[in-house]
Amino acid sequence: MKYFSLIIGISILFSSCQEDDPQTFVPNVDHLEKGMVVLCEGLFQHNNASVNWVQLPGGAHDLNFFETKTGRSLGDTGNDMIRYGGKIYIVVNVSSTVEVMSAVDFSPVGQIEMMANGQPKQPRFMAASNGKVYITCYDGFVDVLDTTTLTIDARIGVGENPEGIAVSNNKLYVANSGGLNFPDVDSTVSVIDIATNTELQKITVGINPGAVMANDAGEVFVISRGDYGGVPSRLRKIDATTDQVVNAAYSFDISGMSEMSSTDMIVYDANGVHQFNYQSDAVVATIPLNMATIHTLYGIQYHETEDVFYVLDAMGYTNQGVIRKYDPSGTYLSGYSVGLNPTKLLFFD
Repeated sequence: MKYFSLIIGISILFSSCQEDDPQTFVPNVDHLEKGMVVLCEGLFQHNNASVNWVQLPGGAHDLNFFETKTGRSLGDTGNDMIRYGGKIYIVVNVSSTVEVMSAVDFSPVGQIEMMANGQPKQPRFMAASNGKVYITCYDGFVDVLDTTTLTIDARIGVGENPEGIAVSNNKLYVANSGGLNFPDVDSTVSVIDIATNTELQKITVGINPGAVMANDAGEVFVISRGDYGGVPSRLRKIDATTDQVVNAAYSFDISGMSEMSSTDMIVYDANGVHQFNYQSDAVVATIPLNMATIHTLYGIQYHETEDVFYVLDAMGYTNQGVIRKYDPSGTYLSGYSVGLNPTKLLFFD
């Protein structure tokens, strides 16, 4: 659940977006191929999170894909989604559940209730390794989910209100946001030994850490979001061998990052989208998207097979979202209407 969705007003206005491609309903999708699964966050405490299926490139879709497959709603606030070991895992934050679906046909495999002593754990984000899915929970723990039995094997205490998580060098890196104590937020990343499920240390990275990502070289990147005012959001880098911060803060503004290739990632904020190169440790190019065509930037993902960028547009947070597709030159190609606050895409070629 992104910060802005916590401060949305009560009213919900659904407005259709006129997009280039015809978007007809596609019934009975029984194989996930040539399309994308779209997780839409919905509105906080409105119980309207959704999962959509969009066929590519034409855009025929099922905007109630989860309901089609399960006969029930997803729940309140879809926060994260990953594909691992033949399954898709979906975190539903306010409902405190993890939904497990088949990565072949999206049939339901199981639902995991994330409760501790009768209280919701409020799961947030996930990472996977060695047959386990690691789930950050806002009650101050990382849960270890066994992907065979679909049971929680262990709970690992970290800092307050953990958010992003990544795996590198047989360790977990967990951003402790302390977000519920705002403005007295946390500033650390917990390092966890996967073999023993124990916290090794905490690394200070800057206030209000959120997203965490590891590259193929084992470097760990963290966005410290600042205080949304005088302290700006900045990128930090951790060496996963020494567990030291090796770049205290890059100079560019950043609200999000996502994978692009083994050598580059995408970094962005509302003012622009850039290509960051791991070897030069710097922004090497600006991706020339016309930011004026994007109403509310909520995320960007690169699809290597198509060599295109998909921009997740929240359309003011209370309107039907749009996924916008651009080529590397920044040319707009097409758009697909989806649910409220699209937050994550999984591509199936």
